[in-house]
Amino acid sequence: MRHDVTVEHHGTDPARRQRAAIALVQVLGLAVWFSVSAVVPSLRQDWGISTAGAVWLTGSTQIGFVVGAIGSAALNLADRIAAHVLLAVSAASAALCTLVLALAVDGMGGAIPLRFLTGVCLAGVYPVGMKLMASWAPSAGRGLALGVLVGALTLGSTMPQLISGLGDLPWSAVLFVASALGGLGALVAVLVVRPGPHLSGRSAPHPRYALTMFTERGPLLANLGYFGHMWELYALWTWLPAFLLASSAANALPGSVGLVVFATMGVFGAVGCLLGGLGADRFGRAPVAVAALAVSGACCLLSPLAFHATPAVLVVFCAVWGAAVIADSGVFSTSLSELVDPRFVGTALTAQTALGFALTVLSIQLVPLLADAVGWQYAFLLLVPGPVLGARAMQTLRRHHHRTPPAPVQEPR
Repeated sequence: MRHDVTVEHHGTDPARRQRAAIALVQVLGLAVWFSVSAVVPSLRQDWGISTAGAVWLTGSTQIGFVVGAIGSAALNLADRIAAHVLLAVSAASAALCTLVLALAVDGMGGAIPLRFLTGVCLAGVYPVGMKLMASWAPSAGRGLALGVLVGALTLGSTMPQLISGLGDLPWSAVLFVASALGGLGALVAVLVVRPGPHLSGRSAPHPRYALTMFTERGPLLANLGYFGHMWELYALWTWLPAFLLASSAANALPGSVGLVVFATMGVFGAVGCLLGGLGADRFGRAPVAVAALAVSGACCLLSPLAFHATPAVLVVFCAVWGAAVIADSGVFSTSLSELVDPRFVGTALTAQTALGFALTVLSIQLVPLLADAVGWQYAFLLLVPGPVLGARAMQTLRRHHHRTPPAPVQEPR
């Protein structure tokens, strides 16, 4: 009998400790994700880069994540390698890439490849963390567990904004702190984190399953909902600082823009994740996803009005948006983990995130182009179709979903 199955019989304490450790790894390991985005103003001054160059500093990380996730899904890495080992190695590698950038790079020629490699490595942190968290959560509480995980991702992703907002630090110091946090996350992963009993163990290779799941109605709809959500999420996270700096309230915000972004997108985002997870376990996955998408979509539509609002109103608006835009992220992962073949949950989650992040590359690129054309006041209107189409997919899933478990796929020979 596997060790991780045995510990469950000792009570819920091992499961709680493991879920807490997995969440901590996400907060620490993902601190490197937007570390460069948080210091773009300093880099533009020191390196003399253009707006397009600044876009690619974020876009290259997203592309790297997509490439890494596609490779991981095709090779079934999350279902064939001990998950905590893959998590630790990936977090350590992402931290190392960030450290090299902080200490040895002084231009775009070295920054873009390193940010791409960072994204590749992060493909072994977030999707694998989702599988590990699901492995320690029965279906009845999985919504909250994955909500906690996505809340940890939210805090980790906005951590560089907190670091840069606390003082006038050089950009290299911000990256150095982020890489140190990532290395600490890798250490926690290898020493503390272990797989749980609620998902299958290692599986035989089945490269086609990343495509096979799209032939089943339930996984297809859950993925379409997620894609609509992702169209909005990372473009908002990436460009909200620019939106705030251009707004009428820019000079009167409480604290720096970095602190406002961390509070509204990070702290309130984490709260939204917890509420979304609790709601998904109590009211169902699809209704909560539709509600969150409706609120965040409304915020997209109202963003031109918020642009000229008073500082207090603008901060409250961003807090509501920050909570709603991420509240459903764990819901989509929970839904997919319950709809696909349990032997390939890791592969399914990795494929879902790969395609979702591919969409973010496009939306991240398009938002500043629209801002250049019509101004930042109207730039986020581009994001409206995402939550609209995502809500439509989840409404359809709500009508058609039944509780019959998915038929297992035939093992490849």
